[in-house]
Amino acid sequence: MRIICIDDEPLILNMTVELCEKLPQKPKVKGFTKAGEALLWLEDHAADIALLDINMPDMSGLRLAAKIREIDQNTAIIFLTGYSEYALDAFKLHASGYLMKPVNKDRLAEEIEHAAKLHGEHAKKKAPEGSCITAHTFGEFDLFVDGKPVSFPRSKSKELLAYLIDRQGGGISRATAAAVLWEDSFYDRSIQKQLDVIIRSLRSTLESVGAQDIFEMGGGTVRIVPEKIDCDLYRFLSGDVGAVNSYRGEYMNAYAWADMTEAFLTRTQNRMK
Repeated sequence: MRIICIDDEPLILNMTVELCEKLPQKPKVKGFTKAGEALLWLEDHAADIALLDINMPDMSGLRLAAKIREIDQNTAIIFLTGYSEYALDAFKLHASGYLMKPVNKDRLAEEIEHAAKLHGEHAKKKAPEGSCITAHTFGEFDLFVDGKPVSFPRSKSKELLAYLIDRQGGGISRATAAAVLWEDSFYDRSIQKQLDVIIRSLRSTLESVGAQDIFEMGGGTVRIVPEKIDCDLYRFLSGDVGAVNSYRGEYMNAYAWADMTEAFLTRTQNRMK
């Protein structure tokens, strides 16, 4: 279990972190005094539970909770505050807990246990064991889960997934991802924010169909897990005769960056004839 704590008061933050570290679940705990720093950390890491102060100067805990849910809708939210009037707004955000300061360790333990159970229930809603995730790369690119096509609200999130599949499990940096998606643009703050939106959209789409396990983030890089995808490209590269014969000289037609792989596949197929 991983817990993050956000409070602009360092003393209170340290006390909360210490209380969490002493919980029987022995969670990994990380503390932040700034909401923005917590959000940046969450782009590359997962948190099961977030403990949030509500009244913070740079961003309210209520707004922070909404942003955390955009990144990972399964993160359980517990508010820690000295202001009871925020309770209604907190529960409108489907918070799993609301504790008044100063935090009582027994009450904290109860709320953490409750939140952990909620998180476990969310995990059970993932795709059942044995669901088939299939990627078609010959011709147009498409992703299927149990034979049903996956719809991507943002075309660039689909393109990012296509590029990661082309990389065959190799991790790419956020700067590389931006260069692929916005070829002629500088990697400035505006592009970084757009990339954040694309990555969140991709994660959300995969989660909605139970395919989130094929996508990984960490250490500033993103990748897919090729072992969890049935892909015509991967079968071709492994020498599968059916995949080799099904290739018709077209590979991910919508993307200019795919030309190099297409040329490689064509040369390989010609040598095998």
